[in-house]
Amino acid sequence: MIKSSFLAAALLLAGAGSLHAQTTKPLTHPAPDGASIGFVLTDGTVMVQGFNYGDWWRMTPDNTGSYVNGTWKQAASLPAGYLPLYFASAVLADGRLLITGGEYNDGQFAFIKRGAVYDPVADKWTNLKPPAHWGFIGDSPSSMLPNGDFLLGRKFDKRIAVLDPATLSWTELNYTGKRDENAEEGWTLLPDGSVLTADVKKAPNAEIYDPSAQKWTTTGPTPVNLMGPPEVSKVNYGKNKVYYPPGEIGPAILRTDGTIFATGAMHVGASAGHTAIFTPGANGKPGTWAAGPDFQNGDDAGDSFAALLPTGNVLVESESGNLYEFDGKNLTKTKYGTGGPLYDGMLLILPTGEVFVGGVEVYRAAGTVNSAWAPTITSVANTLSPGSTYPISGTQFNGLSQANAFGDELITATNYPLVRITNTATGHVFYARTHGHSTMGVATGNATVSTNFDVPASIETGASTLVVVANGIPSAASSVTVQ
Repeated sequence: MIKSSFLAAALLLAGAGSLHAQTTKPLTHPAPDGASIGFVLTDGTVMVQGFNYGDWWRMTPDNTGSYVNGTWKQAASLPAGYLPLYFASAVLADGRLLITGGEYNDGQFAFIKRGAVYDPVADKWTNLKPPAHWGFIGDSPSSMLPNGDFLLGRKFDKRIAVLDPATLSWTELNYTGKRDENAEEGWTLLPDGSVLTADVKKAPNAEIYDPSAQKWTTTGPTPVNLMGPPEVSKVNYGKNKVYYPPGEIGPAILRTDGTIFATGAMHVGASAGHTAIFTPGANGKPGTWAAGPDFQNGDDAGDSFAALLPTGNVLVESESGNLYEFDGKNLTKTKYGTGGPLYDGMLLILPTGEVFVGGVEVYRAAGTVNSAWAPTITSVANTLSPGSTYPISGTQFNGLSQANAFGDELITATNYPLVRITNTATGHVFYARTHGHSTMGVATGNATVSTNFDVPASIETGASTLVVVANGIPSAASSVTVQ
């Protein structure tokens, strides 16, 4: 990402309505310092980076589970001297938050190689070393892998490394077959554990990386060009180093039907941004591409956010600040959005199924949720004690998709289970911090998966219901007693 106005604050969007209609509703308490990026932590809180780079804030929903009425508390600051903007990121299977790199540091182009890991229990950041001999990382593509490792691509070349979260040690992988550098690409995790990307420098080519084989395979070209031109011709950084940006691209989202909806920036000579739909192949075949609908009104999605709604539609924010929904066939502009540039208007699917927009509001989609997409609980304790930890197992705890995407960096995937407990007598909602997920994959089907959850010490006792939530979709409730 390269934005000439990256300091612009998010704008307050208007709108209200019933839960059964497409609406937006402003937060009672907007993010105190804005929200350039946000993450759902495994205790149900939302962690955002403010526009002052080093400021981080956590929102806790109210006792009814409402994020609209949630409250904010400032979190620990990053290690001294690390003030990044536009970086690679992930919530790990143990519940910690990882960020690494940064296109800017303290407002200056730096393509920094530093990183940090946040412990939400201790409210503490610790430094994270880069892969060996990686002088720069910057705004790089990344993804969690099903085995819990963190996959990272170096911006300026084809190099790839994985991080073992348990030891915080990096291992560099081969990148056989890669057609171009990783710069400005976005990575989408597929159900088989591979990663899809649409190239930027070599557009319209697209590729799939198999981490186990450590090999890239081309899928052939996208039917329309999703790459837009660079916003600047060159960037000076480091000591006498020059970066020539290859262009920009929009976010890509794995949908509930197994296809990937990929959005594009404004290509040279085009009147609007294009989109494309990828259907993964079977039995080792690379898959096929088809053209999707163009954006309306000269809009495009270069370096913008998208989120998978519980209805199965994809919500996309255009560069102009408008919000669109893609239903598998049509890309329809909603009546919500700023109608003007909304830099850093992040989209993030919440445990309630609403979408957190720019730290100032939530978007509620119209439509219904297919029960087949929900997690199922097969084993959980009937009696819970405050302050204790329990295992829970079932199916589809990670949902069918990473559910959140950006053009390249700023990955805020939510494909991990949350546990929500509601007291029957009071209706009060409590999230139990989850950790130790058996997988970080997507669309795991009928396979049994598991995690652990910590019952809050402050939870109310008595008859309660417990659900597992994945990407805003809850399981059927299990009856439990807290005592």
